[in-house]
Amino acid sequence: MAKWPYVIVGIAALAGAAGIAEAAASAHAVGDSLLKTSSDFLIVNAAAVIAISAFAQASNGRGLFVLAAGVLLLGTLLFGGELTTHVFLTHRSLPLIAPLGGSLTILGWLIAAAASFAGAREKNR
Repeated sequence: MAKWPYVIVGIAALAGAAGIAEAAASAHAVGDSLLKTSSDFLIVNAAAVIAISAFAQASNGRGLFVLAAGVLLLGTLLFGGELTTHVFLTHRSLPLIAPLGGSLTILGWLIAAAASFAGAREKNR
């Protein structure tokens, strides 16, 4: 089995941890709604990436699941990273990163849906 699902899960777990840290900072120190948005985004999508990676493992490394997890993770990191940078640097250093990250996140979810439907179709044969 390829190492990529393991690497993706490890990075997703770090993203989830960052999301929890951001939630704490948002609630107790910073109080910025952008940080709360980033936190929510990181936590939810990190859990989804881990679940999608589990499907990749269970389906013998089905490439679409690995691709979905990777694209979803990249989008999540870009989106959350830009929001976090905006909060702590108090300016938008790379203003197009958040929309790009959001678009990649949507694409990752769509690839996951396609992989799931393709897997269901194969199971019916």
